[in-house]
Amino acid sequence: MTVLGYQIPNFTYPEFEAVQTFESVIAQAQEADGAGFDAVTVMDHFYQLAGLGDPDQVMFECYGVLAALSQHTSTVRLGAMVTGNTYRNPAHLAKIVATLDVMSGGRAMLNIGAGWFEREHVDYGYEFGTFGERFRKLEEALQIIIPMLRDERPSTEGEFYVTNAAMNNPAPVSRVPVMIGGSGENKTLRMVAQYGDLGNLTCSKGEVPRKVDALAEHCARLERDRSEIKLSWLRRACIAPTMEQAREELAGFLSRQGLDYAAMSDDERAAAEAGFVFGDPDTVGETLRNDLDLGIDGYVLSLVANGHIPGRVTLLGNTAAAALG
Repeated sequence: MTVLGYQIPNFTYPEFEAVQTFESVIAQAQEADGAGFDAVTVMDHFYQLAGLGDPDQVMFECYGVLAALSQHTSTVRLGAMVTGNTYRNPAHLAKIVATLDVMSGGRAMLNIGAGWFEREHVDYGYEFGTFGERFRKLEEALQIIIPMLRDERPSTEGEFYVTNAAMNNPAPVSRVPVMIGGSGENKTLRMVAQYGDLGNLTCSKGEVPRKVDALAEHCARLERDRSEIKLSWLRRACIAPTMEQAREELAGFLSRQGLDYAAMSDDERAAAEAGFVFGDPDTVGETLRNDLDLGIDGYVLSLVANGHIPGRVTLLGNTAAAALG
């Protein structure tokens, strides 16, 4: 069960063209494959997100990337972080994930959420709907996708989706784990308790204990054993062999966002660094060990600032794996 994932959230690297960028994506996945990570994930977006870059920066389609990575890795599970349910018909998504599982020799994950990026929906012509509609769609979709991944043929007639003994051949060759991403205490974490093998939190550190408690409460109400679910926390990291190198690489990332690290006050620099699990291996390892006390079972970590630098994914994986014990 995945407790340490590596996310590749951006595809714009200094002085890289698109072809070189994909070569770096492969290299990062291969480093993760040999460095203690259980999974490699990529974002399911059409545009880059604010805080990571500009909307018009390179963004590959996630399941095409995952299919390619299945041929360049051997042990890590592969998934989106997370699939936007609104972007695909659920039966079609089950087919996509099953195909990825076969291609990878049983290493696919279904990581899914309700969808939230309104601009992508508008620009690409997908119905965005209301907050409540998107969560009702997600639950309906799970009632189709999960049976199809278990080699069943669901027939459904719901508010949003209809299936008629939908077949999924070939079936997955593994029991594809289901991760539901997000931090909503009423809807998302209830669905984690009801349907998920894994959950992934996207929230501040101060909110984590409350989310952990909310999941436990849902599990108790649904008579689900909480220990059956692995709950991870999505975090950005910036690790380098020394603190000086980590600061230089963070400064380079901030510069690409139009921010001048050198011109910041001490408080501003501290705030910038606090947005990451930051520093040399000893510091990063200590942070990750201490944060396990919040009640999480592991992490999904990204190296948005410096993952493209050879060796950094390996350094993070080895450090994080040791911290998790």
